[in-house]
Amino acid sequence: MFDIGRREFLRLVGIAFVVQPSDGLAQSPGKTYRLASLTGNVPLSANSPNTKPLLTAMAQRGYTLGKNLAYDARGAGGEIARIPQLMEDFKASGVDVLVAVGYPAARSARAAGLRTVIAYGTGDPVATGLVESLAHPGGTVTGISDDAALLSTKRLSLLTSVSPKIRKVAMLWNKSDLGMSLRYEASAKAAHELGVTVQALGVQEPDDFNDAFTGMDRDPPDAILMVSDSLTTLNRKRVFDYAARKGLPAYTSMMRSCARAG
Repeated sequence: MFDIGRREFLRLVGIAFVVQPSDGLAQSPGKTYRLASLTGNVPLSANSPNTKPLLTAMAQRGYTLGKNLAYDARGAGGEIARIPQLMEDFKASGVDVLVAVGYPAARSARAAGLRTVIAYGTGDPVATGLVESLAHPGGTVTGISDDAALLSTKRLSLLTSVSPKIRKVAMLWNKSDLGMSLRYEASAKAAHELGVTVQALGVQEPDDFNDAFTGMDRDPPDAILMVSDSLTTLNRKRVFDYAARKGLPAYTSMMRSCARAG
């Protein structure tokens, strides 16, 4: 199921219940199937824009919320250390399929041995070891691959088109997340190929953003590129507010939009 768009991905998640009858995922009369989602940020509620297409796809295949389908959404609230315990709770509750958003959640689900894991926003699944290859993933994880090199070049090109004078870009990413670290490395490589200097500002917790701002005060960049995951998303407003005060263009890699601050 790799290399498809997010909305189409969510529509196709429902197939996981019917493509593996040998694993007991085919419908059985009277059974309530358990679908779960886990993010490092806030839970994906049943009414959220990201979840509605998923539940619609499930209903089209005969799995209806409140009838024969239960949905359990949880989030770590930016505290990645909570994910293993949340995963154990899912495993104990007998979850049939888990949608794991972000590399830490997908890695934990794989380690816990959940039989069907749909991964999204994890970076390159081969480089991070979530799957053996895109053609033959193996194991229990499927989802969307991330062509970070191509996307990073496009994102940086967008920044330079907004502000052609950009020569140095401050890059913020969660350096404790392997998937995001690999995405940062691809972004940094793309920047160098475009002749743009990279100011590396890795963060691991909310307080680290203060150090990042201090670093940018000391050595001002021409723009800011933030690699989005649960940590950076939770602190995104702080970064955009800082960019607005400094009159810098700022971009976050998962929003697919660019805004001129100030």
